[in-house]
Amino acid sequence: MELASQQQPQQQPVSGNKVFHLAHRVSNTVNRLRLKAARRWHFIPQTIAYQGYGSTEWVRVLGRVVLTSRPVPGSKAELAARNGNQNFRGWRAFTSVPIQFTRVDIEIGGVTTQVQADRGGIVDTVVPVSLTPGWHTAVLRAEGTEPAKASIFVISPEARLGIVADVDDTIMVTALPRPFLALWNTFVLNERARMATPGMAVLMDRLMVEHPESPVIYLSTGPWNAAPTLARFITRNMYPSGALLLTDWGLTQDRWFRSGQEHKHRNLELLAKEFPSMRWVLFGDNGQHDEVIYSHFAQQHPDRVAAIGIRQLSASEAVLAGGHSDTGDHTGSAVPWIYSPDGAGMAKGLRDLDLL
Repeated sequence: MELASQQQPQQQPVSGNKVFHLAHRVSNTVNRLRLKAARRWHFIPQTIAYQGYGSTEWVRVLGRVVLTSRPVPGSKAELAARNGNQNFRGWRAFTSVPIQFTRVDIEIGGVTTQVQADRGGIVDTVVPVSLTPGWHTAVLRAEGTEPAKASIFVISPEARLGIVADVDDTIMVTALPRPFLALWNTFVLNERARMATPGMAVLMDRLMVEHPESPVIYLSTGPWNAAPTLARFITRNMYPSGALLLTDWGLTQDRWFRSGQEHKHRNLELLAKEFPSMRWVLFGDNGQHDEVIYSHFAQQHPDRVAAIGIRQLSASEAVLAGGHSDTGDHTGSAVPWIYSPDGAGMAKGLRDLDLL
């Protein structure tokens, strides 16, 4: 077995910025107190592995290391967890505490790579490895935790079409931008009460039937804490399996909170660089910033975008979401835009483009 060392540098506060020096000290202190409390309450360390993707020469592996509570043996929660019938309130996803800068061993295809989780306990790394197209399994191990398995989709060099989909108000009806509803949907709402957008699962499934080698990427500004909930939502509503690219809430090098727009811009540019022969179908909605983000990407890479599908919020959804973005004039765009309130309307537009 080959052993490679690939450690990510620890984040440091911006030099000379007293505000962020203080903010990082406060953040670190809060995390130490949370870790101390979690250990006192007998939380257990856990490695969480998320679905990844890659090429025949490398894979992107995603995971997180946290302290988390475990159900009391013999309780209803323990039985539900064992049978896969969990039905959590949103706030339970945020009770885990990240274990910062811990070493994680990743094994895939006979190659073991050592990496370091970041200050949020997150692992997001690229592992050089030679693999055949299709599904593979990566095993992540952090000290004191059980091994965790991640499904990795290796994209065929012959694949020419990929799918990127936003989550909130695109595949899932959430009306997330309004602060009160964001808190309600994230922390209070029972996860089985979350509704799928009409027709979107059928649309994406039909795309996969027509293009079975296509990768699916769910690109969201949601936090990594919600990843297990979102993964269950995707499976329960029969959306195609795909990698979740989420964010870690909290301080960055130069700002108080991470930018969701920058997160989407960065990952779209990364996909364009990673798969230079791929054209993408981009799905979003007109309740946040998807139109602006996708328009910018299409202007920069017109040959990389097959179509842009924007779900139009209803009048009531737009009110709940705090309004909607302007549709804009795309008549001069080299990329086709499709607007529809549901998946059925988008399917018609994609049929007209011979993508379905």
